[in-house]
Parts: sequence; C-alpha cells; structure tokens
Amino acid sequence: MVKPSILDRLIYFISPSAGVKRLQSKLALSYYTNSYEGASTQKKSLKNWFGTLKSADRDDIPSLNILRSRSRDLYRNDPLVTGAIETNIDSVVGAGLRVQAQIDYEYLGLSEDEAIEWEKRAERLFGFWARSVNASADRQKNFYELQQVALASALLSGDVFAILPGIKRNFWDFETAVSLIEADRVCNENNMPDSDDLAGGICINRWGEPIEYHVLKVHPGGYGFSQEWIKIPAWGKSGRRNVIHLFRQVRPGQRRGVPYLAPVIKHLKLLGDYTEAELTAALINGLFTVFLKSAESAFDEDNELKLGPGAIIGLAGDESIEVADPKRPNSAYDAFVRGIIEQIGVGLNIPYEILMKHFTSSYTAARASFLEAWRAFKTRRAWFVNGFCQPIYEMVITEAVLKGYLDAPGFLEDPLVRAAYLKSTWYGPTPGQINEKVETSAAAQRVQEGFSTREKEAAEMNGTDFFENVRKAKRENKALVASGLKTIKTAKEIK
Repeated sequence: MVKPSILDRLIYFISPSAGVKRLQSKLALSYYTNSYEGASTQKKSLKNWFGTLKSADRDDIPSLNILRSRSRDLYRNDPLVTGAIETNIDSVVGAGLRVQAQIDYEYLGLSEDEAIEWEKRAERLFGFWARSVNASADRQKNFYELQQVALASALLSGDVFAILPGIKRNFWDFETAVSLIEADRVCNENNMPDSDDLAGGICINRWGEPIEYHVLKVHPGGYGFSQEWIKIPAWGKSGRRNVIHLFRQVRPGQRRGVPYLAPVIKHLKLLGDYTEAELTAALINGLFTVFLKSAESAFDEDNELKLGPGAIIGLAGDESIEVADPKRPNSAYDAFVRGIIEQIGVGLNIPYEILMKHFTSSYTAARASFLEAWRAFKTRRAWFVNGFCQPIYEMVITEAVLKGYLDAPGFLEDPLVRAAYLKSTWYGPTPGQINEKVETSAAAQRVQEGFSTREKEAAEMNGTDFFENVRKAKRENKALVASGLKTIKTAKEIK
C-alpha cells in the first residue's frame, strides 16, 4: 500500500486527475521495486543498506592485503583459527595425498594385465619423484610436504602459486620441480593500477584466460626492498604449463582468491577480545583485589598494603575497604560463546563438534557431524587435487614418457590418448570410524551388493591399497604356515 504524501495531496487538490496518475505511478513503482522485502528502501532496517554491483576483481582485490594480514595474525594468535586451519590440513591432505593410476586401458587397446603393469610402473616412478626433496625447487620438502604448505597458504591468503621450472641436478633424472609462491608476490608490475587486462598481477586475454603472471623477485614484506618483477607466461611455447594458480573461484571473472577466514574475521576478532576481557575479569576476581578508601587523596606506593593468608591488618579511623567484585566467571559465558562459535563454524563449513573437538553428544549426532564435515573436506580435497596434485602428476609422467621410462604409444601425438594414460584417482586421510564393527559390516555389504569395490573401501576406510593389502596378506599367510603357528584354510574348506 502506498500512502499519499503531503505533496501528493496538494497535487490532488489542485488537479484530481494529475493526482490520481501520480499515485498510480508510485503504486506501479512500488510493485516492481518491492517484490522482495530484501530490496526495500523504505523499511527503517533496510533503507540505509546499500550494496555495490562491482565486478569480482573490483570487489575483492582492493581488500586482499588487509584480509591476508588479518587472517595470518589470527592463525598465529587465535587457537580457534589455528585449530580450524590444522583440521582442514589434517583432513584434506594429511601426510600427503597418494595417487593411484587408473588408465583407460580399453580405449588404449591394452589388456587388463598390461594396464596393471603400466599403472604400477607409473605409480613407482611418480612415488620415486614425490618422496624426494628434489621435487621442491628449494630442496626443503618433498611433494607430500609441499601439499600441506600449498593448502595452508591457499586457505590463509586466498590463493597460492606454484611455478614449475625444469632444474637439472646431479644424480637425479627428473627435471620437473615445484616452487611455491606466496600470494603477496604476485602483483602488477611497477604497481600499475588494475585494469580489465591486468589486475592482481594476472594478465588475461579477451576470453579471460590467464596468459602472464607478474611476480616480485622477493617478498614485499621481506628483509630487503626490491621492485623488480619477473613476467612468467602461463604456458610455454611447447604447451608446457609454467604456473599453477590454486584458488577457489566463486564468481565468473574472478582472478584472485579470498582468504578462507574472510567471512568470519569480524566475529573471530570480537570473540577473541571478549574472551580476553572475561579472562582478565576472572583473574582480577581470583586475585581478590581490594580498594582502600581513605580521606586522603594522595597514594603513597611505599605504604602499599598486600593481603596474606590469615592476615589481620589494622586500618586508620578514616579508612575502609571495598572489594572489587567483577562477578566472574560469567555464568552465561559458555552458552554465549558456543552460539558465536557455531556461527563461525557455519561460515567455515565445520560443525561445532569438529571445530572444537567436543564429542559428548549421542552416536547419531556425532556421526551426523562427521558426515557433514567430511562432505566439506572431500569437496575441498577434490578442488585441491584438480588444481594442484593432478597437474603436477601429469607433468612428471609426461617427463617420464619423454625420457623413455614409460612406454606410451601415441602419448605425445594424440591428446585423447594422453588423457587416457593420465587418468588417476587420489587418496588420503579417511574420516575414521565411530563404530568400527557396524561400519565395516556396512562396507562389506556394499561390496557384496556391487555398490562399491574392495579397492575403494580400503582406500576410504583406512587409506590403504587393496591389491597391496592382498599381496602382503599372502606373504604373511605363507610365513605363518611355514612357521607352523597357523594352518590356512582354503575358501572351499571354510564353506
């Protein structure tokens, strides 16, 4: 309903037809603009709320330096943030994601046995590279440890870059190496203002494809001061990938990632300040602070009184005491803080029980929290595999083919053949089992009904390779029989 204003009434008084038309126009405008109450500009609670319709880059890039610095500060000093980041690292990559080659042998015209042999050799060669510190350009970490650093940096800074140089080293056959670049180092050359072509240190073509990265030689917050940039093409002339940019894209056209903590930074800071204030108040209460009231205004430090156990201290006639009572601990503290942490958990996509490592509810509730958290971790793992692990695996296997370590006919000539050879699955930490007997029985039932495979269940239940388990079990059984400790029954005898 549109209420006529004083001006509306005046116009209606002078010219009724003009007044009616004016009210009709206002009514129509109200219909189109207020179809959603959230778009209302009349309600007191909303009329001063004005968002902006900017591009992703204009919305994000100007705020990134502050968001990064605050995220890193919270990680260093806030136990809740430290726990959230570490929980992500432990659950998404853990000690490092492992690859299982799964080539499309039917498309390649290979037999199943030939495919198994090829996959074993590919996994062995990649593992040989991944376990060595030569996988890192600075020889500080192996590939599995680099995964932890890359994920942590992407979460705290919003994105991380990996340059993939070819480095020749003595007594080492592979040249592929990984050099991680922190987000701060990628910025526009000579601090040029952002534009449609160049923003956040990334130059794109008309399709939005990154074609060049501007990288400072040293960190802008390092010990030295350098304004020298290196321009790195996204792809080499041979089609080799030079740079991996790991970030979570939310909007079309978004060039840089936003820190994981960005939506909850304000809540985290205020909660930290509130917690510190409560701790200080509780400390004062624990120290039993007493104020001495006297007619004299001056305070003499030499005459400061200190309370002792069972002490009796005489006061002057004009003196009295007043006990500081901050009424702490606050009885409403737990419920209030839990409510705020639950909101933070929603923003971080981590249930309260997982975020706080607080498991006191029922089995059903605990399992629901585990499943909800694990769905988020699996999604983040898939993003991390696609954006970081798989591209690096493909480069290492490509080098192995080029150097003749792997026989792959058509690999270099046909992109479809190459994709068939590079098909793989990555496995890492598992969610664990709350009730091992029930969940193991459920896994066996899934395999029996054809809903899953032993290989998949082994990987997801405890992160092991089913075929490797079988091979080791066979060896163990032989050892038991040979020692006379146990007689192994055949499947026919068991039946």
